[in-house]
Amino acid sequence: MPADAIITGTDFVSIPTTDLDRSVAFYGDTLGLHMSVHMPERNFAEFETGNLTLNVLNPVKMGIGEFAPNRNHISLHVDDVEAARATLEQRGIAFMGDIFDTGVCHMAFFEDPDGNLFMLHHRYAPRAAA
Repeated sequence: MPADAIITGTDFVSIPTTDLDRSVAFYGDTLGLHMSVHMPERNFAEFETGNLTLNVLNPVKMGIGEFAPNRNHISLHVDDVEAARATLEQRGIAFMGDIFDTGVCHMAFFEDPDGNLFMLHHRYAPRAAA
């Protein structure tokens, strides 16, 4: 990292919702993520993925904008995409298409109840040097 770097990392990613209670159930119960903060009176909750916090919030109720789902996939690391997909399908998640194999990783695509896009991801080969 350059000595004069201003930005040193990413602390969280915001995930918009129209229904905080439904999202809390989805991220906590369905995905099985640890909820580290729950402030319904302030219209948000936070879930830990291991290296990044997902900040689930209602932008309309917070007065910070209109609702628009994130249409860029957030990649969630798993050790085994096929096994994780099977578990999540049993919990009611519908996936988009088959597991995708890029030649270096496996991916499976789905969305949350608000239409925010996600993928299960596992890299099984090293990154190629640039």
